[in-house]
Amino acid sequence: MSITPELIQTFKERMHISHSGEDDNLTRLLSFSVAFVESTCGSFDLTGETNLDIRAKELVLERTRYAYNDAVEYFDDNFQSDILGLGLDMLFYKEGETDEGV
Repeated sequence: MSITPELIQTFKERMHISHSGEDDNLTRLLSFSVAFVESTCGSFDLTGETNLDIRAKELVLERTRYAYNDAVEYFDDNFQSDILGLGLDMLFYKEGETDEGV
């Protein structure tokens, strides 16, 4: 999954970053966070509009915020319920047991 300029801009707006000097670092941090959420919860579409895609993107942005602030070791504990909830919902959706992804 590639990190789009729109995702970088979304993160920069959230963090009040107005320069482009850190774009390479932000791209790297975002890609690490995408990989984490995918491996923990399941596949999703960063540009998707489903409930599951939006929740996954939010976790990516939050994990990237923690990584940017050198506090990624606290992310799992602080977002444990979100991670577990999304992972279960993605699993149930994949199994056809819910229509939440739509």
